[in-house]
Amino acid sequence: MRFALLLSAALLPVATASQAEDTAPSDTAADEPIVVTAARTTLPITALPLTAEVIDRETLERQLQISGSVVDAIAALTPSFSPARQKLTGQGETLRGRSPLFAIDGIPQTAPLRDGSRDGFTIDPFFIDRVELILGSNALQGIGGTGGVINQVTVSAPAEDGWSARTILQGTAESGFRSDGFGGKIGALVANRSGAFDVVVGAAYERRGVFRDGDQRRIAPDGTQGDLQDTDSLSVFAKAGVELGEGVRLEAMGQRFHLQGDGGLIAVAGNRLTGLPSTGAPGVAPGEAPENLAESLALTLTADDLVGGALRVRGFWNRTADIYGGGTFADFQDPAIAPRGTLFDQSQNISRKWGVNASWERGVGPLNLVLGVDLLNDHTVQKLAATGRAWVPPTDYRSIAPFTQANLALWDGKVRLAGGARWENVRIDIPDYQTLWFYGPQQVGGGSPGFDRVLPNGGIVIEPRPGIRAYASYAQGYTVPDVGRITRAISTPGVDLDRFLDIAPVIADNREVGVEVKRGPIEASATYYWSDSDEGQLLVLVGDVFQVQRQRIEIEGLELNLSTATPVPGLRLGIGYAHLNGRVDTNRDGVVDADLDGANIGPDRLNLSADYTAGPVNLRLQSRTHFAKKFDGGDPRNDFGGYHLLDGSVTVATGFGNVTLAAQNLLDRQYIDYNSDTQRPADNLRFFAGRGRSVTLGWMGQF
Repeated sequence: MRFALLLSAALLPVATASQAEDTAPSDTAADEPIVVTAARTTLPITALPLTAEVIDRETLERQLQISGSVVDAIAALTPSFSPARQKLTGQGETLRGRSPLFAIDGIPQTAPLRDGSRDGFTIDPFFIDRVELILGSNALQGIGGTGGVINQVTVSAPAEDGWSARTILQGTAESGFRSDGFGGKIGALVANRSGAFDVVVGAAYERRGVFRDGDQRRIAPDGTQGDLQDTDSLSVFAKAGVELGEGVRLEAMGQRFHLQGDGGLIAVAGNRLTGLPSTGAPGVAPGEAPENLAESLALTLTADDLVGGALRVRGFWNRTADIYGGGTFADFQDPAIAPRGTLFDQSQNISRKWGVNASWERGVGPLNLVLGVDLLNDHTVQKLAATGRAWVPPTDYRSIAPFTQANLALWDGKVRLAGGARWENVRIDIPDYQTLWFYGPQQVGGGSPGFDRVLPNGGIVIEPRPGIRAYASYAQGYTVPDVGRITRAISTPGVDLDRFLDIAPVIADNREVGVEVKRGPIEASATYYWSDSDEGQLLVLVGDVFQVQRQRIEIEGLELNLSTATPVPGLRLGIGYAHLNGRVDTNRDGVVDADLDGANIGPDRLNLSADYTAGPVNLRLQSRTHFAKKFDGGDPRNDFGGYHLLDGSVTVATGFGNVTLAAQNLLDRQYIDYNSDTQRPADNLRFFAGRGRSVTLGWMGQF
C-alpha cells in the first residue's frame, strides 16, 4: 500500500515538472520566498523539510465572502482538513486525522487540559492578514500540534508613512430570502504610520441569521455545543508599535471577540431511518444561550542584530470563557439541590494562559541556527454555571521548553540538512476535590504529575533547480490527554491523582516525503505521510458523553495539489486530493484492528477550482467532493454516504472598493453533515443537515 501511494505521489510533480520546463526558461527563478512565522525561523518555506501552506489576504477575503469563517475557508481550501461542522464547536474537525493547534500571532488558542473545541472562533477574520498552515505533527509551537499548526497572522500598519483604512459591509441571505435568515456584517480598520510609530485599530460586528438546508428547512441548533446560526458577535482589535533603534522594535497587540447566541431556536428531532434531519423551531431554550468569549494580549520585542543574531521575545496573556447549552442531564443531578431528573444546569469552560516565547536566530556561513525557550502556564476549570459547582477541578499546566533548530545549506543551497530538538518539562497541579453526585460523589486526592520528554525532528531538502524541490522529514508532536474529561468522571473511591492520572504525553511520530514544483505557470505538489501514536488520544462515545481512551493509532495519507494557467488568458485551474486512512488498536494488543471513526478522522476529498480574471472582474468556481467512507470494525449505521458541493463568487474592482457576490452550496444540495452522518446512529435530535445555498453581497473598501 505504501509503495503504491509513494508511486502515485511521485507521478504528479514529475509530469508537471516536464511541462513546466517546456513553458519556462531554464533559468526561471522561483517566486518571491514565502516565510512562515509559525515555523520559528526567517528561512523561506522552501528551505524547510515540511508541508506548509499560506492562505494570503486576497484568497482569504474571497473565501470569507463565500463562507464567513476561517474554519470554513481552511476546510474549503485544504483537502486534508475534515469537513467543517458549520457549528460553533470544532469537535471532530481534524487536520490529517489529528487535532491542530490554533494560534493568533503564535498565541495558542487551544485549551488541551479541557478541550472546549471553540479555538477556531476566537477572533473576527476581518483582522486576519493571512493564515499559515503547517501540516503534520510537530512541536514547533509546543503543546497541541499533533495534526499541525493553524496560525492566524493579524494585520499590521502600512509600510509607508501615512493613514490607511479598510472597511467591510456585507449582507447574507439563505435561499428563499426569508426574514429570519438574513445576516450582515460591518467592520472598519484604521491604520497610521508616522516615523517610528505605527498603530492599527478596528472593530467588526456580525449578525448571523437562521441557517436552512437544501430543502428549505431550518437547520436544528446544536443546543449543547453551541451554534453559529442565530448569533451576534462583536470583535475589537488594536496593535501599536515603535522602532526603538536600528532594527529594534517593540509591538503590543490586543483583541477581544465575543459571540452570543440569541437562544430563540430549539431543536426538533428528525428521523434517521427515513433520512429526515432534525430541524429548528422558534422557541426559548432554558438557561443562558451558548456564547464564546476570547481575549488576547501580547507584547513583542524584536532586535535584528543582537550578538550577530536576531532576537524575538513575545510575552502573552490569553483568556477564553465558553458557555455551553444546558439540560437536565444525568451527570448534572444532585438530590441535595433538586429532585432527580429536574435539576437543570449548563457548563462553562474557563481557561487562562500566560507565557513567553523567546528565540535567537543567527546565520553563520551556510549554517542557520535557532536557540530558544518557551514558557507556558494554563489554568483551566469547567464549572456548572447555574449552581456554581466545579465539574472539572481547577487545573494548572506548567511547561518549560528550551529548543534548538539548525539548517545547513550545502552546494549553494541545492541540499539542506535540517534538524532540532525540543525538551518539554511539564507539570500538572490539581488540588483535592469532590466529584459531582452522579459519580459518587468521590473525594479525590490531588496531585502534581509531570513528565520530561525530548521531541526531535530532522529532514533533508533537495532543490536541484529553483522552483523544484523534494524533501523527507521526521518530527514529533505532542499533546496531553484531555485531563478534564478524566478527572471529572472518576467514580472509584480512594483515588489519588499522583498514582491514578496517566498524563503521559500523546506523542505523534510524523514521517513524510514530498515533491514540489513551482515553474512557469505550474504549481504542483505531492506528499505522502504516515504517523503513529503508541498511546494515542481517542474520543469514544460512552452513553451520551465522549470519553478519552488511550489506544495505539496509525494514520497514513496522500496529498496531491496542482494549479496551472491555461491557454485561455486569465483562466487558472486547480485540483487538490487527499486520501486518509486511520486505524486504531481497540483491544490493546499492540496491533491496529479497526478504522478510526468519523469523530476522529475525515473522509477522502477532491477539490476542483477555476479562477478567471478579465480586467476588473474575477470569477471563481470551486467544488468539494467528500467521498463515501465505510468504517471497518464500526457500526455500519455510521458509514458515510458522501456529498458534493459547489461554491462560486464574482468580484468587481471599482474605484471605491471591491464588490463581491458569492454563494455557498451554489446548487442548493441537500445533505447530512459528515459529523452527524458518522456519529450517534440512534440520536434523532443531533441529526444535522448541512447548510443549503446562502448568498452574500459584500463591499470591501480600501482607502
